[in-house]
Amino acid sequence: PRLLDGAGADVVILMLPTSAIVEQVLGDPADPRSFAGSLRPGALVVDMGSSVPHATQELAGRLRERGVALVDAPVSGGPRKAAAAELTIMAGGTAEDYERALPLLRAMGTSVTHVGAVGSAHALKALNNLLSAIGLVGALEVLTIGAKFGLDPRVMLDVVNSSTGRNQSTEVKIGPEVLDGRFQVGFSLPLTVKDITTALDLSESLGLAPEVSQACVRFCRAALDGLGGGNPDQSEIARYLAKATGVDLVR
Repeated sequence: PRLLDGAGADVVILMLPTSAIVEQVLGDPADPRSFAGSLRPGALVVDMGSSVPHATQELAGRLRERGVALVDAPVSGGPRKAAAAELTIMAGGTAEDYERALPLLRAMGTSVTHVGAVGSAHALKALNNLLSAIGLVGALEVLTIGAKFGLDPRVMLDVVNSSTGRNQSTEVKIGPEVLDGRFQVGFSLPLTVKDITTALDLSESLGLAPEVSQACVRFCRAALDGLGGGNPDQSEIARYLAKATGVDLVR
């Protein structure tokens, strides 16, 4: 029996954690018993999760055979921005499909940008999250070195945030979530590892081997393993670093 029926839908919006789950929910577009197979020609699917770019392109091709369009429109901003409808949204697809999706996307975000063909937004989302993770790991390492030397982490953070070393992690995450010991950024470390691995896989598929990115992915994977798996918050990378170095930034 069909559990989901999209026969009456003009637009279907998905925000799911992986490409595998997207495939599981939609099913085979060629199978009329699946959700994707029940969509009428002319329908639009908007995948707002963090899917694998090549998988998105493949899915878009299979949907297109049935006359169904796909726009990938992942978001950045976290739970606070989502609650305020102030997300940053990047979108991939044809210009026509993007324009169809735009009114819905504008209802959820204050910054909506068409970044290219289908799959390109999922690529940019993964790359953005890789850069964000590099900034977080780098900042935590720098603060750890300074604290080992004898500097106060809060003083360091204040100076960095008035200097050229600042980034989103130093300005938003590290003070309240690490130094205050809350560890509630609101984005899990397993999802961080998933996204930055997607970005690294993309680079390797293009024949690139970025050393800083590779080091960041190795570190985040080690942190997840070192924290015992589960579903720790992204900021708990600092707990792993403290355990590994003996330098605790929580004061």
